[in-house]
Amino acid sequence: MTATRRDLLLSGGGLLAALAAPSLLRAQSVEVIAMKGTARGEQVWFSPRGLAVAAGTTLRFINRDPVNSHTATSYAPAFYDRQRRIPEAAEAWDSGFLLPDESFEVTLQAPGVYDYYCIPHESAGMLGRIVVGRPEDPGWQDAAPPTDDIAPDLLAALPGVESILEEGRIDREEQR
Repeated sequence: MTATRRDLLLSGGGLLAALAAPSLLRAQSVEVIAMKGTARGEQVWFSPRGLAVAAGTTLRFINRDPVNSHTATSYAPAFYDRQRRIPEAAEAWDSGFLLPDESFEVTLQAPGVYDYYCIPHESAGMLGRIVVGRPEDPGWQDAAPPTDDIAPDLLAALPGVESILEEGRIDREEQR
């Protein structure tokens, strides 16, 4: 059987589409979380503060604060012996200090609720919550209960899991 020019073009186009598909999928599964602050540095926050994503999503934390360095650190014993506030199956992360315009990426696989904070600005309320998947997903872990190593008012300021799932993305002005 002899391949025609049309057959070659069709198979070449299919091959090109197959090769391009993984990079297109990767491009769609990156979410940006900005680290922000006011010009004088008196207020700092993550934007969004609450985010719902699918398992396998890569988060890119970018420091957009011109006057402060920040971290994105998961609550876990691996970092400063903090109480775990991420799913048991999840790997803990710490970005280290990021200067303005520096970034850090982490990919979240385990379904459940992830709470994280900025090491130098936790007491200023720089905390965030990511919800991976949905409560009906196998292996889902809900938000950790309150612990004595985080001030109750800081935990209360985190967006609720239901609100995050409903809205998809909650910035600090939109918190409920």
